[in-house]
Amino acid sequence: MDTTFILVLSGLTFITLGTVGGFFLRIMVVERGLNKARQKVNHLIEDAEKQADKHRKEVLLETKQDIHNLKLDFDKQIKERKSEVTATENKLMQREQTMDRRTSNLDKRESNLDKKEETIERRKQSLDDKNNRLEKLIDEQNAKLIEIARFSVEQARDLILKRVEDEMAIEIAAYIREQEENAKMDADKTAKHLLSQAIQKYAQDVTSERTVSVVALPNDEMKGRIIGREGRNIRTIEALTGVDLIIDDTPEAVVLSGFDPIRREIAKRTIESLVADGRIHPGRIEEIVEKTREEVDRFIRDKGEEAVFEVGIGRIHPDLVKLLGRLHFRTSYGQNVLRHSIECAFLAGKLAVEIGEDEILAKRAGLLHDIGKAVDHEVEGSHVEIGVNLANRYKEPLAVVDAIQTHHGDKEAKTIIAVLVAASDALSAARPGARSESLDSYIKRLEQLENISKGIDGVEQAYAIQAGREVRVIVEPTKVDDTMAYKIARDIKEQIEEQLSYPGTIKVTVIRETRAQDIAK
Repeated sequence: MDTTFILVLSGLTFITLGTVGGFFLRIMVVERGLNKARQKVNHLIEDAEKQADKHRKEVLLETKQDIHNLKLDFDKQIKERKSEVTATENKLMQREQTMDRRTSNLDKRESNLDKKEETIERRKQSLDDKNNRLEKLIDEQNAKLIEIARFSVEQARDLILKRVEDEMAIEIAAYIREQEENAKMDADKTAKHLLSQAIQKYAQDVTSERTVSVVALPNDEMKGRIIGREGRNIRTIEALTGVDLIIDDTPEAVVLSGFDPIRREIAKRTIESLVADGRIHPGRIEEIVEKTREEVDRFIRDKGEEAVFEVGIGRIHPDLVKLLGRLHFRTSYGQNVLRHSIECAFLAGKLAVEIGEDEILAKRAGLLHDIGKAVDHEVEGSHVEIGVNLANRYKEPLAVVDAIQTHHGDKEAKTIIAVLVAASDALSAARPGARSESLDSYIKRLEQLENISKGIDGVEQAYAIQAGREVRVIVEPTKVDDTMAYKIARDIKEQIEEQLSYPGTIKVTVIRETRAQDIAK
């Protein structure tokens, strides 16, 4: 029994020890797993920290790059704004200088007007003195006539005969002058009849064409593309076309500046083609300029051939045809020279028919009379000299050469055709609306109108209105009566006709007004 107990006790002890050992072993295994899990978690945390640090560095680098790009854009905008402000300041300075010059000119004109008023006042004083002397002479003459009554019969007869002779001489001179005026009127009437017949037969619509120096752009952004990076595009265009490009604050427009109208047309078409194409760089600009130059050459030749065909003068040298086409881009006081030459050709032809001359030859001379203007900016000399040289070089008839040489009246015409061409040239240029009038000549004509009117005795004020087509004259009612007002109007009309050259007519209105005024208190 003791042995059995011992064995049982030993078994229980062994079981207890195994259980405790297993428990501790399990604890050790769990602890080892926990350590591995901790190590794995630590590794994951370290990797996550490394990834976060890498991502933070990338974000920081991208942020710095964005800041750098924004700074570059901002610097570019600041530079552009500075250039715009500089250009605006320059333009304002130019305008201020222009205004200063205009103010100086106005001051000079005002000073001249003051001097003229002083001169007029002195002349008026001189006239008053002369009137006083004349009155004294008349009184002396009357006294002498009283003494003549005491002369002998022979002396009185001689005196009377002498006075009658003087009066007859005056009447004869007046009669001769009247006949001369009648002859001039008849000649003017005949000439006007011939001109009116020619103008009526030439019933073609005429238009005044002008060279355009402004290129329209779709938007203001296109200006920057035309300028190009550091201005390389605009420099290429200017170098290839010989035209200056003015890009200012004018909205959606580029201004072309150059004396040669052909170059201006090439530059204008080049910019329009570049804007339509959208590809603007030096290489493309060179291609477009070359292509445009060929197109303009073809256009010039077509215009010359159209003019020759329209006038109907037959064959003409091809070089002269091309020179005629170049006149399409030339203007004179706003009048297109090619259209002016065609007008002269038709008018000269109709005048030649009226007087029995060669119509085709007159048309040919009228069409070529301004041919020298096609190259007068390239060849030295006036357009008359250049035209004569061209006509002689291409074996044109003598009548054509004479018409070119004398159409401005510098030399006396040798042929009837030359006279007809000169008349046609004057008719085409003097047609109302054909040519624009310069501001200086316009102001000068207004001043002359007012000065002529103010120079009449009894005139108080005079104003030129309706762009110089009418002058309103206010007279002093105490010095001028209603009958005298008509005489003043006629005197002013005659002086205007004698002293001024003007297109159309000028209306003279004399106003005589008497006002009665009082104040009720």
